[in-house]
Amino acid sequence: MIIVENVHKSFGSLSVLRGASLEVERGETAVIIGASGGGKSTLLRCINALETFDAGSVRVSDLAISPGHNGASHELHQRLRQRVGMVFQQFNLFPHLSVLENVMCGPQYALGRAKEQAAVEARMLLDRVGLADKIDKRPATLSGGQQQRVAIARALANEPEVILFDEPTSALDPRMTTEVLAVMADLSTSGQTMLVVSHAMSFVRRSAHRVHVMADGQVIESGSPDQIFKSPRDPRTRELLAEART
Repeated sequence: MIIVENVHKSFGSLSVLRGASLEVERGETAVIIGASGGGKSTLLRCINALETFDAGSVRVSDLAISPGHNGASHELHQRLRQRVGMVFQQFNLFPHLSVLENVMCGPQYALGRAKEQAAVEARMLLDRVGLADKIDKRPATLSGGQQQRVAIARALANEPEVILFDEPTSALDPRMTTEVLAVMADLSTSGQTMLVVSHAMSFVRRSAHRVHVMADGQVIESGSPDQIFKSPRDPRTRELLAEART
């Protein structure tokens, strides 16, 4: 579903990605872990063409993304948005729209769905994330965990082939984190392809099919949760997991 090969990205003199490579299979929940500043979020943004990259290649389904995105960037972005959903650290909901309208807007304006059909599907998704009773509320009246669950429903509404999650619980307290991770775990068991950047090690152990460890702008090792947590090969992975347990 996703193939990243030897991707490099610099911001001026700061080298953030230094040959990052990974693969995500269709139907797989893959999780990227690593210390802050290792390039995790930048890699996600390159996969979704929110950032250009300097060298290497990215393929999402049948779409190839090249360095600089070349002259077909606008068309590429449109096609990517139909295949890839994104859930950010901050919820990025439209404050002037109701919860229902936030979830409806993608299918209506990006997929051309009729308003009535989009509303029916949005209600079903909000029920799935436990927010059927909040459809008429504005985002500002919801807790952070509820807003993030609306953001997940909004990402699902476009029927993406893959959803990218960029530390979706980093701004939440423990109770709200549990709410959001429960929804993500349900998606994982349903076969939704996901690539998640997370520090929530309990979720990684329980729901990931494959774990990618990033450090210094590279994926330093990949494996099953059992292998990564019980028999990490790279000393930087061992150091990261030791810090996570303290």
